[in-house]
Amino acid sequence: MAIDFIAADNGSIEMFANNELVAIASTAKDISWTLKEYGFEGSVATSSSIDFSDEYGFENYDDAATLWDEGVKHFFMTGGTV
Repeated sequence: MAIDFIAADNGSIEMFANNELVAIASTAKDISWTLKEYGFEGSVATSSSIDFSDEYGFENYDDAATLWDEGVKHFFMTGGTV
């Protein structure tokens, strides 16, 4: 049951696996931990809220995408594999 979809809401990233919300994270470390816990196949589908994250509690329009990228980077830097 790998993370396969993400959305932005209330300044956090919501992560889904098989259409089920499994985690909400507001830090790169928490995103990384969730990817390790649930699995990650290297890419995810994204809600449009990721592209317009300033409308979903983030300061800038691209902050959710940046946070996700930092979480994925942390995942790989700490031994996560696909």
